[in-house]
Amino acid sequence: MKKKKKWVAVLLLVLAVVIVGGGTYAYSVWHSFDQTIKKIHDPGERKKSGKRTEGVIVKNGDPFSILLLGVDERKNDKGRSDTMIVMTVNPHLKSIKMLSIPRDTRTEIVGHGTVDKINHAYAFGDVKMSMETVENFLNIPIDYYVKVNMKGFEDIVDAVGGVKVHNDLAFSAGGVDFKVGDLTLDGKEALKYSRMRHDDPEGDFGRQKRQREIIESILNEGASISSLWKYDHIFDALAKNVKTNFTLDEMMGIQSKYKDFRKNIKEFKVNGDGQMLANQEGNKIWYYIVSDDERQKLSNVLREHLELAQETVTAQH
Repeated sequence: MKKKKKWVAVLLLVLAVVIVGGGTYAYSVWHSFDQTIKKIHDPGERKKSGKRTEGVIVKNGDPFSILLLGVDERKNDKGRSDTMIVMTVNPHLKSIKMLSIPRDTRTEIVGHGTVDKINHAYAFGDVKMSMETVENFLNIPIDYYVKVNMKGFEDIVDAVGGVKVHNDLAFSAGGVDFKVGDLTLDGKEALKYSRMRHDDPEGDFGRQKRQREIIESILNEGASISSLWKYDHIFDALAKNVKTNFTLDEMMGIQSKYKDFRKNIKEFKVNGDGQMLANQEGNKIWYYIVSDDERQKLSNVLREHLELAQETVTAQH
């Protein structure tokens, strides 16, 4: 179960790109889509980012940002956001930038008065505190969020009829043997295929490459004509596993202004070092430490992509 949490990142990215990609549907598909959006829409307490003087207007083609949260929700426990991905979308450049934030990153938890692992923000204050904490860490506005429960990834892969990948490294994971060559994987197999890293000579880089391959395959399968016959399964998977503050009108605005951006996605890495430090209770905890210089570099890239003036990040302690 702990390893599966890592794969929520894939579903989050897929959902965000599907939102950006849009499509043309018959009335029956549109009706199902409309009903799905009503089920997943949750504006929460937050109206707009405190780092913007004016709100984003998607239909006007404004650049915007999304925080993608992967949550392992359990009965009587809302869990933590074990996956946090920031995506910025620019219609003028027709591009997307994506930044994965390590869940153990040490930072100020905005609204809680503590310095802790960044994924604890969700446990302390749900989506709102997560958005504001990430805003403070990167010094950028977070306009939208998409929250996905861990189970959603397998459901989405199965809903599109599985994914096709080309495997260049023979290995076994979770009781499944993955041979070299072209493979078709169901949801459970795709999860196991993507999470393996210990037997990969490239480590995390190899795992990320497999994740990107599966993401591309999901997008290709979802964009195919045959997927029109599967829309009810896809929408059902989304309705069961996703919450977002995107409205239907905003999604329609995205459809008209931000098509085909999935072909121009650039990924960024948060550079840092792991350290054992004392927490507020005096216990030694492993944290991922990111320097202010690194935060500034990331902030500059994302702010430029959002067409915002450069600003100096607040120093972390």
